[in-house]
Amino acid sequence: MSPGTETIADPVADPVVEHVDEDRPRTVASAAPAADRVFRAVVRASGLLVLLVMGGIGAFLAYQAIPTLRVLGWSFFTEVQWRPEGGRLGIASVGLGTIQVAVVAILIAVPLALSVALYISEYAPRRLRRTLIALLDLMAAVPSVVYGLWGFYFLQPQIIYLARWLSTYLGFLPFFHVDTDVHAATWEQSKYTSSVFICGVVVAMMVLPIVGSVMREVFSHAPQGEREAALALGSTRWGMVRSVVLPFGRGGIIGGTMLGLGRALGETIAVVLIISPAFDLKFRVLERGGNTISELIALRFGESSPFQLSALLAAGLVLFLFTLVINMLAAVVVARSRSGAATEI
Repeated sequence: MSPGTETIADPVADPVVEHVDEDRPRTVASAAPAADRVFRAVVRASGLLVLLVMGGIGAFLAYQAIPTLRVLGWSFFTEVQWRPEGGRLGIASVGLGTIQVAVVAILIAVPLALSVALYISEYAPRRLRRTLIALLDLMAAVPSVVYGLWGFYFLQPQIIYLARWLSTYLGFLPFFHVDTDVHAATWEQSKYTSSVFICGVVVAMMVLPIVGSVMREVFSHAPQGEREAALALGSTRWGMVRSVVLPFGRGGIIGGTMLGLGRALGETIAVVLIISPAFDLKFRVLERGGNTISELIALRFGESSPFQLSALLAAGLVLFLFTLVINMLAAVVVARSRSGAATEI
């Protein structure tokens, strides 16, 4: 062996070198602490409890609705009148009224909520932003009866002039037409009060904080890098909002709208205080009278016979399924929007 030559040990012949296992990830087995296991069990039980409660409510309503659906069949969904003494029980008119109130509320609430959400997330000063967020959350905590009293005593006498204006200049549209003379006596103008339109405005104020909070939350997660890139390329603040924030928050806008729709469909107290009960199929939202499923249940529940009570619970089942489906779709849309999507600048 010449000097300077390094001796390399043979791992097979050298008895000092032991057998080496092939490379593979090392598995670390660690038992979860007792506190983590307890917490996991409590959280899992809570989630299962929510599912059981929702399933129990649906099963109870379905069971109670069986006598009505067995006797009335599909006529329960197509009958307009609710006359127990005549054996005519149906939810066609109240179902239409429910949809009308919800649609009017959403058409008013969504543009306002979108404007509020954009201002808070993009334009409001930092100090003012916290105050506006707190006020928006506070609006969601106001009881429904307060909104109803506000709508009945304050809003209704003021908004009657808007209703008359809409009937005068947009009366050629079927849903804004009212069969009355705008120059008639004062008592004749009462046709514009206690209407679906006024009720929808009040419900819009109730769903606005919910819709606005969802939109604001999604807008705040828009990628900061894409915001700065848009501004660096010479875009204005509105251009950045239009090209980055709004495309990113499209799912939040849809999800918030659907959540607000679910809340509007089930509103009760404000509807009872404002709208005048009427059972007829009409699409004129400015005229006096209307009805919703929740109002029907609230007004007729205390004086119902066993069969009428079954019919009311069947109507509640329809409303329950409708709102459940809408809220589930809204939750899916909002969850997908939070994952983010690439936006084009």
